Amino acid sequence: MSGGNTRGERPGSYRGFELLPVHIYVLAHLKKAGVDYAKMMSKMSGLPLELIEDAINDLLGLGLIERDSGSAIKRSKARFKKAFEVHKHHTYYRLSREGELFVRSIDERWLKRYFNALVPDGWKVVNALAKSRDVKEVTRIVKIKDDTIEELKILRFVTERGRKTEFFKRLCEFLGL
Repeated sequence: MSGGNTRGERPGSYRGFELLPVHIYVLAHLKKAGVDYAKMMSKMSGLPLELIEDAINDLLGLGLIERDSGSAIKRSKARFKKAFEVHKHHTYYRLSREGELFVRSIDERWLKRYFNALVPDGWKVVNALAKSRDVKEVTRIVKIKDDTIEELKILRFVTERGRKTEFFKRLCEFLGL
């Protein structure tokens, strides 16, 4: 499966559903973690729990993730857990087979198209921001307009002061940027 979309879909859409960065984060998080629960994804990303739960529900509906059954979970399955075995006190999620295939198809070409569709010169901006301390430093590398900076705030990539958010840092880490 290639990183491209089928039949002229917009970059970043899956079966006509527009994937937001939070959706990409949840998929990348589950790829890295194996299985995890919403509260931990929220804690690690710094995003509100409700936003993560909405993204999980969207991805469940698309069939990209599924609930993980069972009452206990071993560290070999949940890579972010410190204990050898943990009894579940939350609803855990994992990538479905379809989700695994989709996440594997996310390569540099796909990411470039995705970020360019989000904001003008998105790929350059995201890469520059990943390597920089804040937006002010990025503006020395890439020319960005004020409305692009506002869009980065809406996407929760930067704070009101222009610093990178924990969400953006984790997203870059999980995507290998």
